[in-house]
Amino acid sequence: MAAEMAAAATAWLASLDPEQRRLAQRPGPADGPEAEADRLRFDYVPTDHGGLPLGLQRPAQQSLALGLVASGLSTAGYVTVCGVIGLENVLDNTEGLRSSAGRERFRDPGLYYLRVFGEPGGPGPWAWRFGGHHVSLNNLVVDGRLRAMTPCFIGTNPAAAPLLGAGTLRLLGATEDLARDLVRSLSPGLRARAVLADTAPGDIVSGSRPRLPAADVLQDDRQLPLTAHPLGLPGRELDDGQRRLLEALLAAYQGRVPDGLVRPVDLDTVHLAWAGSTEPGLPHYYRLQDPRLLVEWDNTQDGANHAHSVWRDPEADFGLDALADHRVRHHGG
Repeated sequence: MAAEMAAAATAWLASLDPEQRRLAQRPGPADGPEAEADRLRFDYVPTDHGGLPLGLQRPAQQSLALGLVASGLSTAGYVTVCGVIGLENVLDNTEGLRSSAGRERFRDPGLYYLRVFGEPGGPGPWAWRFGGHHVSLNNLVVDGRLRAMTPCFIGTNPAAAPLLGAGTLRLLGATEDLARDLVRSLSPGLRARAVLADTAPGDIVSGSRPRLPAADVLQDDRQLPLTAHPLGLPGRELDDGQRRLLEALLAAYQGRVPDGLVRPVDLDTVHLAWAGSTEPGLPHYYRLQDPRLLVEWDNTQDGANHAHSVWRDPEADFGLDALADHRVRHHGG
């Protein structure tokens, strides 16, 4: 997988002219604090995410860029990300084709940014990031192995849109429905422990923090605090059918990347927390959490038709643990 990524990144970089490459490539993850500060930028709003946007690339270069993106995703993950980018056209039309300060087109599928950090396939650590509105993909390679794939953010606006023949486009529909089905399958006593608030937070609670603090309370949200000790209902208390739903829900997040890259999850230790209504179409939020997992989903904005979802590893986002180990082994600390 790392070799495939390196080949894709090298081909893309080789296609760029000097001005494009100035935006596309930065020093590697082990090249000092300034390089790391750039790599740890994490956002999911329509802003400059750092890198070379698709709109400033020729069609052949765009294909190579998306080849690198695809190398870090499963087929389903890649289709979903491409769908999110395409929804910018729908959103643009819904919002009246508006412009913004310095941008002729505010909702623009050309404003997804790709940046490589370091030399792909070289002896040192290297990484790449792809991001734009509702997408943030972060990958790190250390010692020839893919060591980090989080934070991984995917959102959709609209979360549901009409299709011909009375169909509905819901790119993250299963990611929403599986969690709702799980909560609604609980007995009244278990549901009371899983549903922590009647009102959902207005967004994912972790927000766009590049690092999740190792404090007891990661964010003081009055409705649903995000704590180092997971809140909600542990998976060990679910029956077999409910555990299958939980396993499928986890796969909707960890299945964003190719098979064989994600550590096994102990379902017993994963806690489910929900806030808001369990009725379809109404604002809601949920979280899955254990010490090495944080999954958040929020669908509250724009009449509960605007969804955010993120998959993180509180101990190893951006591969900071792997980089620390690399420095100890190769540079004495």
